[in-house]
Amino acid sequence: MNMMLDELLTIKGLKVYFYTRDGVIPAVDDVSFHIKKGETLGLVGESGCGKSVTSLSILQLLPQPPGRIESGEILFCGEDLLKKNKKEIKGIRGNRISMIFQEVMNSLNPVLTIGRQLTEVIEVHQELNREQATKKAVEILNIVGIPRPKNVMTTYPHQLSGGMRQRVMIAMALLCKPELLIADEPTTALDVTIQAQVIELMKGIKEMLGTSILFISHDLALVSEMAERIIVMYAGNIIEEAETTELFSTPMHPYTKGLLSSIPTLTGERGKLNIIKGSVPRPTDFPDGCRFHPRCEMQIKCCLDKTPPLVKIGKNRMVRCWLYS
Repeated sequence: MNMMLDELLTIKGLKVYFYTRDGVIPAVDDVSFHIKKGETLGLVGESGCGKSVTSLSILQLLPQPPGRIESGEILFCGEDLLKKNKKEIKGIRGNRISMIFQEVMNSLNPVLTIGRQLTEVIEVHQELNREQATKKAVEILNIVGIPRPKNVMTTYPHQLSGGMRQRVMIAMALLCKPELLIADEPTTALDVTIQAQVIELMKGIKEMLGTSILFISHDLALVSEMAERIIVMYAGNIIEEAETTELFSTPMHPYTKGLLSSIPTLTGERGKLNIIKGSVPRPTDFPDGCRFHPRCEMQIKCCLDKTPPLVKIGKNRMVRCWLYS
């Protein structure tokens, strides 16, 4: 009972399909997980595995058509977001749940100043006038470490560096002190120094505001810096879930093992980097049985024609593999 009270977001049996000329694409296929209050959950996997589609479904930002949520529940504080109308979702989006998108330049309006874009969010969700909204926007820019925030309020996105634009996006997402922050590849296209700064910034904000974070990335090493628990996705399915330290010390699924062994080390002790052969299958042509079996070096006979279930191995440990079923 107490565990349920601690869960801020719970997704149950989510299925998201895209209807295209090439056929039906099961982008997210029966995905279930939860995020606790104050927790950072990492969601990892190669491009095309369903990470971003899952996150967009939470806030009903999927392009419809061609996308459609076929079934499932997305419970936020016990209420199913999929049953909310457009007005109700608008009141939650950017207010109680915020999102940092991958493409910073595509997320910021190039013809509006940074200040106008920030104050607009405040005016939509809070009963503040322009002067009050401006004061709050300057305060949040200062919190995310932007120097001379009053001057930045008058600038346009193209006048800022990539790192500064990313900080503005984080500021925008935090304006209303959301309960859940969805960070979808928040460090894409940033150099490693700026990546480290953004990670430390998000950690500090989490401690300051108590915000839960869904941190989405293809980079396991990066996610390990942020998340207490990690979910690994492949071809629309969750294939492994574990606490971060446990996942890195004892990975169970062959795909997870492959991802971890492909992470470079400073010492170079592993020698030549491991490569997972092949590529993620096209969503319109998923293989029978385990979707990873064409690339798996540990496949057994049943992998070829039977889909493995996601089974619970320990208290916070799940894996989808016939080797453990």
